[in-house]
Amino acid sequence: MFMPLDVDALAAHVPDGSLLSWPVDYAGSPVALAHALIRKGARDLRLQTVPTSGYAADILIGAGCVAEVETSGISLNEFGPAQRFGKAVKSGAVRVKDATCPAVHAELQASQKGVPFVPLRGMIGSDLLATRPDWKVIDNPFDAGDDPIVLLPAIKADFACFHAALADRNGNVWVGRRGELKTQAHAAATSLVTVEGFYDGDLLEHDTYAAGTVPALYIEAVALAERGAWPCGFWYRDEPVDGDHLRTYARVSRTDEGFQDYIQKTVYGGRLAAAE
Repeated sequence: MFMPLDVDALAAHVPDGSLLSWPVDYAGSPVALAHALIRKGARDLRLQTVPTSGYAADILIGAGCVAEVETSGISLNEFGPAQRFGKAVKSGAVRVKDATCPAVHAELQASQKGVPFVPLRGMIGSDLLATRPDWKVIDNPFDAGDDPIVLLPAIKADFACFHAALADRNGNVWVGRRGELKTQAHAAATSLVTVEGFYDGDLLEHDTYAAGTVPALYIEAVALAERGAWPCGFWYRDEPVDGDHLRTYARVSRTDEGFQDYIQKTVYGGRLAAAE
């Protein structure tokens, strides 16, 4: 029988060293799970951002939970640079695998289809190829002329992690129009999901919800976490980004002392007041 968890029990499913597929902030970043992973003391995690990230990746990196990240970019967007990420890159505390947005999505789609690699154009002539020995340039076998193309390996994460709107009592999860979350779930070994609430019924049997639902087959566990993407925005019910909070975070995270104080207050002791 499907049994929803609390978010700390959800984090307990993640062994150290796991590869986590993590969505872009606006799609449903599972920030409550990131906080729980910090409380758990997770270590040596590998993040694949789909295709970028911000606040959640920055706090996980700052807290020492992450050893490697594959990303097209990590920033706080209009609120400034991701200070903890920047410091970790400069110090060598985190290994970075530079990527592009199309490359990340293509790697997931290869895993989703069960093939070992996928061809993609767009990186030829860039310096990315010099930093990614796992990306292979070959001649197009269907063209007799000079036509190089890049092969990208399929990436199968241990866990796709995301925040969604609803789950039902069968363990199905509704992600609405965020189709990339379905790709993440299909590509990973399994998924850990936080949700805003529960639907009384079967999402797959409802004409409105079925097309945007990830079946329970792809879900390992679900936790209830209302406003679980905060302070990032969330598309469900049009919850906006908490700009005041992110401005505060951007300021205090510039120093080690400010970041540690933030984590103590926000992750361990409740949310930091936006006006602080």
